[in-house]
Amino acid sequence: MLRRSVACAGVMALLVVAAPAGAERLPATVVPNHYTLWFAPDLERAAFRGRTTIRIQVKAPVRAITLHAAEIEFGEVTIAAGGRTRTARVTLDPTAETATLEVPQPIPPGAATIRMAYTGILNDKLRGFYLSRANGRRYAVTQMEPTDARRAFPSFDEPTSKATFDVSLMVDAGDSAISNGRQLSDVPGPEPGTHTLTFATTPRMPTYLVALVVGDFVCRTGGAAGTTIRVCATPDKLGLTAFALEAAEQQLAFFNGYFGIPYAFGKLDLIAVPDFAAGAMENAGAITFREQLLLIDPERASLAARKRVAGIIAHEIAHQWFGNLVTMTWWDDIWLNEGFATWVTGKPLARWRPEWKVELDEAADTQSALGIDALRTTRAIRLRVETPEEINQMFDGIAYEKTAGVLRMVEAFVGPDLFRKGVASYLKRYAFANAAGEDFWTEMARVTGRPVDRILRGYVEQAGAPVVSVAMRCAGRRTELTLEQQRFVGTSLPAPPAPPQRWTVPVCMKTADGRSRCDVLDEARETFRVPSCGAVFANADARGYYFTEYTADTVRALAGGAARLAPMERISLLGDQWWMVRAGRHDIGVYLDLAAALAGDDTAAVVDALAPRLAQTAGDVASATDRPRFEAWIRARFGPVLAATGLPGNMGDADERHSRRAQLLTLVGVTGNDAAVQRLARELAARYIADPTSLAATLAPAVLRVAATGGDAALYDQYEAQLGRLASQPEQYYRFFGALSWFERPALVERTLAFALSDRVRTQDTGQLIAGLLARPASRQAAWRFVQANWPTLTRTLGTFQGIPAIVGATGSFCSAADAEEVRQFFARNPVPAAERSVGQALERIENCVALRARQSPALTAWLDSQ
Repeated sequence: MLRRSVACAGVMALLVVAAPAGAERLPATVVPNHYTLWFAPDLERAAFRGRTTIRIQVKAPVRAITLHAAEIEFGEVTIAAGGRTRTARVTLDPTAETATLEVPQPIPPGAATIRMAYTGILNDKLRGFYLSRANGRRYAVTQMEPTDARRAFPSFDEPTSKATFDVSLMVDAGDSAISNGRQLSDVPGPEPGTHTLTFATTPRMPTYLVALVVGDFVCRTGGAAGTTIRVCATPDKLGLTAFALEAAEQQLAFFNGYFGIPYAFGKLDLIAVPDFAAGAMENAGAITFREQLLLIDPERASLAARKRVAGIIAHEIAHQWFGNLVTMTWWDDIWLNEGFATWVTGKPLARWRPEWKVELDEAADTQSALGIDALRTTRAIRLRVETPEEINQMFDGIAYEKTAGVLRMVEAFVGPDLFRKGVASYLKRYAFANAAGEDFWTEMARVTGRPVDRILRGYVEQAGAPVVSVAMRCAGRRTELTLEQQRFVGTSLPAPPAPPQRWTVPVCMKTADGRSRCDVLDEARETFRVPSCGAVFANADARGYYFTEYTADTVRALAGGAARLAPMERISLLGDQWWMVRAGRHDIGVYLDLAAALAGDDTAAVVDALAPRLAQTAGDVASATDRPRFEAWIRARFGPVLAATGLPGNMGDADERHSRRAQLLTLVGVTGNDAAVQRLARELAARYIADPTSLAATLAPAVLRVAATGGDAALYDQYEAQLGRLASQPEQYYRFFGALSWFERPALVERTLAFALSDRVRTQDTGQLIAGLLARPASRQAAWRFVQANWPTLTRTLGTFQGIPAIVGATGSFCSAADAEEVRQFFARNPVPAAERSVGQALERIENCVALRARQSPALTAWLDSQ
């Protein structure tokens, strides 16, 4: 190993040593109790000074204490214990991101205090303590989760090492600062041109929840349940904070009542920051957001934007209980944080805005998660992880949407009141402490008296999801149902040998007369009897987390009686039957007959569930000969439905009507390649650019995208010009920004790719823009060539939390064996440790698409011939 020693500050030696990879967790011999943190950020030099004091408890005599530190340089370090203060020698391990503090004589068991002075950088990677830019000035912001607090201050950077924190910041006279606690004081100095802000001591919490925000932020203030709430933004966007404040007030009051546990962190700030890698971060008492996910003008915002902002606020406030009050023991149980916050998000929204029908979004989210679980390369909800790269990959649809779907299933099985009682009991038992998955399901089983532990253990510890195959036989006046379960894999490709899997599945069934009953499917095959004869829908209210397989005749019977199914059940039926096509269990004609039966569905979310699968049929299944025939079928079947909605409709129409129009516009105009609809979209887009009040906000994004598909350079210039005009209106800015990836002319695709890497695009947005181009057939190959040619720049510039994984994941939209091989070879030459699973899943999606085309393209030809 490489070792070198230098004098440092005249009082200590600094050693840099190598350590074995994978030694990630710290020794348990030292426990932190309290941090005192002082920071002096220098925005112009992109650096900061820091002083950290940690009160610790030593469990056994030690000569060395190891903690986390990365990208910081130590000055003087001392350890005080037993009446003596010792200067420590610091040994750095850059690979493990640790610093070991060594003293000549052992530190005795008991209380001790570590004091450290150090300097660090305000990096440009959107992690740790980093630099953000807007309006010609600089800001300093933090993003600590999961393993980047160590870049801001030396710390025991693990979730079990909960402690209290005192924070002070010395900032320039023209700036202010926000941290987790309420502000206690603001005094001039001590250095010229500065002032120092000191914040109240926090409750016990892990390091990843520490927040530091520095700049000229201004805030709108309100409150709920005795807690002061502020929504903060850069000065030019203060006018966009009212909606977020109203949402936060409603949600905090709701959660206080729902959990029966008061909010624990004193005050609540919601801060929009110009550059942010994640969507939002639940720092205790100081939640940070991307601007477009917090700041909107409700009078000019689409329904999707209002729901998105309110939902993300609810998710982050829910974290103040799930994750902040009770923290997972280790990152393998991150589902206890993210899945629970996702599960509970819809509850305050349903009370506040019942017309939003958030239960339909939940059904769509479950379908999204099942799509991941249809892959052989999916993972279990709980998965052993150690390294930061492994931990980062845990923040995926399995942790969020799958866990939420499983929790909704269990909630429906035991009943919402009893489930809520169990959750509240769990939160109270582990408040300000840590918990593992076993702690949760043991408490739930105790409180509810139901086999919640068996259900959750199977779903949490096994990868994938079951398919419940349903066979029905009418016997007298009853229906005999035989249910079989096995792991579902969403491809017709041969499966490699694998041991059988079995789940404890709560199956709720809806009979032909509208009654529901629930049973538990424990075995591989069981038979149940339900009253009355007729087609039974085997996932009542779409709350079950499983695929459902029916015979083709049953699918047709359910389609014929679709009016008896709730909208969320129709979403579930569409999702299940698409996956039966993907797996080769049904021909595509069965799905298209179902789609035709639901073409006139008056629920926007049902059309939203249908449209992408029809687009995939056009792009990935239809042969070159069949593509025009399938487009003509789309126009013939859905064109009249679109025409009947009226375009562009009246500004005063309900959001639901505008949402349905938007979905049909994209389906007919893009998937159906309807030239007249595209022309109309370009006319509406031109009107909207001239006068944003000429078009309903909920319809505008779809109009801009459809117009772009056939748009020329002149239209592209108009979109690009809007980006400059709308810089202070995030939601409207991103309407045009996102639509750039829909232009199809080769020269315009190249312009968008060049734009993505220009200094006019924030690094937080580059990955998503390129991913959008990779996902669209017309731009896919050009985007892939661009990614390969610019890979060194992309990996150097983009973060590993969203940017690079978004690009990697988007390669899964390819659909040829040659593409699969090219992607495989590229990532073999250019490995991405933080997106290793995304690479595997992208390759599997490509291979599955090739198999889908081979199996279903002839079936599509036959079905089109029959129309």
